[in-house]
Amino acid sequence: MTNYLTDKVIIVTGAAAGFGKLVSERAAAMGAKIVASDIDSAGLDTLIAELTTAGHAAVGVQADVSDRQQMKELAAAAVSTFGRIDILLNNAGIMPLAFYADHADAAAAWDKCIDINFRGVLNGITAVHDQMLEQGRGHVINMSSIYGNAPVAGAGVYGATKAAVNFLSESLRVESQGKIKVTIMKPTGVPGTALGAGIINPAALAGILGANYEGYLEKFIAMLGGELDETSTNPESIGYFALAPEFVADQILYAMNQPWGVSIGELTVRSAGESYVI
Repeated sequence: MTNYLTDKVIIVTGAAAGFGKLVSERAAAMGAKIVASDIDSAGLDTLIAELTTAGHAAVGVQADVSDRQQMKELAAAAVSTFGRIDILLNNAGIMPLAFYADHADAAAAWDKCIDINFRGVLNGITAVHDQMLEQGRGHVINMSSIYGNAPVAGAGVYGATKAAVNFLSESLRVESQGKIKVTIMKPTGVPGTALGAGIINPAALAGILGANYEGYLEKFIAMLGGELDETSTNPESIGYFALAPEFVADQILYAMNQPWGVSIGELTVRSAGESYVI
């Protein structure tokens, strides 16, 4: 493909790990200027050291996406350092799956989920909105999920935040057509990220798996033990069971790496042999 990322200024939230780190590294290798942000200052410092040592243009800004003022300061830092903001990747997120019956254990995590997954995306959009309009062009990429497609047991709050991301994204697209491109990314399950660490009740996974839950659990345990067969672990196989993070990162880059006149509106990224029902 033609490289459209050279010299583009990209803000990435949640950049210290997972999709954010992978996209930052790969976009920088394509010549983009990276403004990486995370609440994890140590992880952020490590990423920026790696990028700058490799000769890439990158700066790190510690910020909490749920804090509107910190997000404004992040956008201001991008403009003061590189002169503009071409792309925002609203990537930061958590996944506290739990049933309503788990509310005593889940309440604090649910509050944080709303603050990061919903309020954080809104804060990111409003932080870059005026700058992008002033430039006459920009691109906002919001990380949603297949959980935002339909309500399922065990994901009432998490799924609601991702459905909200879809609404925020589409309303932004309608309001800013011809000035701001908007992309919704909907990954399926990606065990290689840290999202699973936020699950409150592992049984809540049953909601998105339905009758496939037991079979999924068997495969997942086998995968953790290094005993899963090649049909399920090889991405060249139609039975590939669970996505590695780099495949999602590559599709985020695909959405970024388009001419200004071409907008990828929505991308769902699945493994061919997955077990999810929505």
